[in-house]
Amino acid sequence: MKVYSLIFLLLFKCSCTNAQNIHVTAFAGLSNYQGDLQSKKFTFNQAHTALGGGFIYEITDNLFARLLFTYGQVSADDKKGKNTDRNLSFNSTIYEVQLGAEYDLFNNYERALIPYVFMGIAVFNFNPTAVDKRGKTVALQPLGTEGQGFYLGRKKYALTQLAIPFGGGLKLAINENVRIKGEIGLRYLFTDYLDDVSNTFADKTDLLINNGQLAVDMAFRGSEIKPTATYPVASSKRGNPAIKDFYYVASLGISFRINQKENTTYHGKAKYGCPTNIY
Repeated sequence: MKVYSLIFLLLFKCSCTNAQNIHVTAFAGLSNYQGDLQSKKFTFNQAHTALGGGFIYEITDNLFARLLFTYGQVSADDKKGKNTDRNLSFNSTIYEVQLGAEYDLFNNYERALIPYVFMGIAVFNFNPTAVDKRGKTVALQPLGTEGQGFYLGRKKYALTQLAIPFGGGLKLAINENVRIKGEIGLRYLFTDYLDDVSNTFADKTDLLINNGQLAVDMAFRGSEIKPTATYPVASSKRGNPAIKDFYYVASLGISFRINQKENTTYHGKAKYGCPTNIY
């Protein structure tokens, strides 16, 4: 929270000293993920609504700093994928704070429609849950479904972590104060537990003794759809730890410059003028 407060104070100071360089933005779109329960890297299957907003500081005509807040959701279900034997599923809300840089490949004051790229660093919070056979929503991280806390030195993963957001999009200047943006952004993660699945199955007896019956029930759920299915042997494959999870957001947004002033110039151009070239 101290870091967020410092960032806010810095942006507030910048907005007071040069408000014409600050843009307020809002966006909406879809969020999804790729991981052990979602084999396709990019798909709208099982996607959810994502919302966000923030501030963009114009450093030059082409370079911007951005502070964005994103709310999204990711989920997946083995029943809708290829690995139905495990019968695993998860759902997680994601809260993200992103600080980064955005670069326009062309000058948006001279061309109305331009491509841009971005990259930064983000802090995000997630909490994978699943609905048990009684219909109750269960938080998976405290259970240690892969033996976290006792098995093979595995530790429980943190629910707040760092990510590297990057991507790009198209930006359309309505005028020099209003811009519409279509963006696709990926998040490189340092965890493989966004979906609570990563490694091998822990020994069933050890998992029962150390983490309880509910951990056993949520670690393998194949018997719920196939009564003859048995809990896999210890150290058999549950996920793929070699490939980290990631999530992504495809959105459409709009930005407005703060403190618009009519009949003035900005970077030598009329504030309410429109770019003369579409591309």
